[in-house]
Amino acid sequence: MALSPSPHVSIHRRRSRAAPRRRIVLNPKVRLSREGAVAGYGMLAAEDLEAGEVLFTIPRTALLSQHTTSIHALLQEAQESLQSQSGWVPLLLALLHEYTASNSHWQPYFSLWQDFRSLDHPMFWPEEERTRLLQGTGIPEAVDKDLANIHLEYNSIILPFMKSHPKIFDPKLHTVELYKELVAFVMAYSFQEPLEEEDEDEKGPNPPMMVPVADILNHVANHNANLEYSPQCLRMVTTQPVRKGQEIFNTYGQMANWQLLHMYGFAEPYPGNTHDTADIQMVTLRRAALQRAKSEAQQQLVSEQWDFLCQLEMVGEEGAFVLGWDEVLTEEELSMTLKVLCMSEEEFKEYKEQDGWEDDSGEEENSTLSNEALSRLKPPCKKLLYDSVLLTLESYRTDLRAEQDLLNNKEAYEKLSRREQQALHVRYGQKRILHQLLELVQ
Repeated sequence: MALSPSPHVSIHRRRSRAAPRRRIVLNPKVRLSREGAVAGYGMLAAEDLEAGEVLFTIPRTALLSQHTTSIHALLQEAQESLQSQSGWVPLLLALLHEYTASNSHWQPYFSLWQDFRSLDHPMFWPEEERTRLLQGTGIPEAVDKDLANIHLEYNSIILPFMKSHPKIFDPKLHTVELYKELVAFVMAYSFQEPLEEEDEDEKGPNPPMMVPVADILNHVANHNANLEYSPQCLRMVTTQPVRKGQEIFNTYGQMANWQLLHMYGFAEPYPGNTHDTADIQMVTLRRAALQRAKSEAQQQLVSEQWDFLCQLEMVGEEGAFVLGWDEVLTEEELSMTLKVLCMSEEEFKEYKEQDGWEDDSGEEENSTLSNEALSRLKPPCKKLLYDSVLLTLESYRTDLRAEQDLLNNKEAYEKLSRREQQALHVRYGQKRILHQLLELVQ
């Protein structure tokens, strides 16, 4: 991912122990370059690096956030009225101002983003193309929610704030289109400092911030560097040895390909993304259970079982069961749903009378739904899961064989547009996981 260095702070090669307070200090054993990077700019090793080496140090004064923008006092004063579901509004207002103010200290930071054309998130794709390429992946639905939230935030929070500060903001300049581009910019390039463990339950997530130089590093699942936070500064540190000429990769977290494409505009080719996942919509299991019900009484039982699972907050109309390469990531929800939907009327009546409690001590030790555990499910649960996977696969426009043939045909693959290639990587990874599950439960 590519961004220019920080604007009002200098980047200096490390020469001495004492670093200027406002300077980003860069290790002389690394270089920033487009050449050799997988996408845009990247950071490459100019010399061999050992694990634990500091690649660069960024003072907190060099970060662009709601606290460092020139309008931070206004944002602080209006913080109550700027609260939103995303929590991004203060940073986005800061970016709206700094990006368009000719006297902004941050202009050099935005020098590579004069029109944001390099941002190619699915939210910028025509709806027809998004549906055609990504149907079944979960991305079109996520984008629809994003776009609705963007318009809601802009009209209900951003516009009133701008109108109350006409000397700083102009709705004709600071449009909803620019706001949308800046949302994508924050999606792709911002960082959120992790909370301390003791604060996780009490506080919401920290607001996002822009971190110059750190946002130049690209992402892969098997990364070799990590950003560390301290009260005075942030440091990028190698997590494993890096040979001269190799690219240095950060991690954006354990992200599935659909999340990478949705949030960052790219996906990892198979089999690179070890964190990839596939979803089975929760309502798909209900649909599969209803399809196998042979009488009206059995269908009524399925409806009652589903309502009971909803009361237990195990399922929801918009929820999904998440499958990884090695195990089910929503194991409790899927285990309980399979168990309840496969009960006879008598079993369900008794179970419901106990409010969903029973002696599960024999099952507790093996509660993890690993691939091995999935292969040992009881036959009715296997059948329900198998049918649910088949229904899920029907939601895609193409099958696994077609995707495989396209990936194996280098000439045909290279003729695809970038969007078609990225969408293919998302679909293919999901279908591989789903077909793996089919084999486990057939």
